[in-house]
Amino acid sequence: MTMQTPSYRPAAGEDAGAASGSAAPPRTTGLRAMAQRHLSKLVVAPSFAAILLFVYGFIAWTVYISFTNSRMLPSYELVGADAFAKLWRIERWYVAIENLLIFGGLFIGISLIIGILLAVLLDQRIRGEGALRTIYLYPMALSFIVTGTAWKWILNPSIGIQQFVRDLGFPGFTFDWIVQQDTAVYTLVIAAVWQSSGFVMALFLAALRGVDQEIIKAAYLDGASLPRIYWGIVLPSIRPVFMSAFVILAHLAVKSYDLVVALTGGGPGYASDLPATFMYEMTFRRNQIAIGSASALMMLATVVAIIVPYLYSELKGGKRV
Repeated sequence: MTMQTPSYRPAAGEDAGAASGSAAPPRTTGLRAMAQRHLSKLVVAPSFAAILLFVYGFIAWTVYISFTNSRMLPSYELVGADAFAKLWRIERWYVAIENLLIFGGLFIGISLIIGILLAVLLDQRIRGEGALRTIYLYPMALSFIVTGTAWKWILNPSIGIQQFVRDLGFPGFTFDWIVQQDTAVYTLVIAAVWQSSGFVMALFLAALRGVDQEIIKAAYLDGASLPRIYWGIVLPSIRPVFMSAFVILAHLAVKSYDLVVALTGGGPGYASDLPATFMYEMTFRRNQIAIGSASALMMLATVVAIIVPYLYSELKGGKRV
């Protein structure tokens, strides 16, 4: 005969009390709940408001001022596109545009070539790769002010390369580009390429390390030479990196100001002026705020013309994926 253990039945309300001991805390309501739901938005709101005011707000202000007759102080009476008409009648503006074409074309082209060559060299996993990568990237850690000041000393005919070579026993050697009107802009190219080519190298090296090695091994087995593999297989596969590097270098060229101020000061005369230095000169030294604003809008339009097609191609490529 088996004995049954009597089952225990809690008293009324006991189960509710036990359950209440392990229940979740009451939900927050009101402002606290709303703050928790929108915490991420609240965190970025001050930064977003600052950008909205100090970037897009001042862009809108510059657009408005460019259609006024402002000189030393802002004037808010609209007069149409007179400032733009005056801008395109100034010879110095055409010099700045020509210099931008020369500087931008050489700067972008040479930086891409040197950056790709350095990336291909380091992609061979040579000995001392880490040290070389650091050396090539180091100039990018410097500001353009420091770069311009250093190269101003290096290119100075009295104390720089010219004097050094002459001291070696070559008294007829001449390298005075920085003081010549026809060649001063090329000194900007030298300094800018020195600083930015390492950054381009890092972009392409990261892309090269992401290429499927099986494709390269298959090309080796088919008897393809190393230059042919890179030219015909590897580089075409990283085509988006070319566009990214081009956009970055192009916007650096358009907004170049501190390098010019530190290296040549826009001289001799205004022979090495760029649009950014022209804008500063008109706005803050010549008391022509409207013309300076108009030149700033021309620079903005140039940057937009470069970036918008890039963003469109990126978004279009993302939708395909």
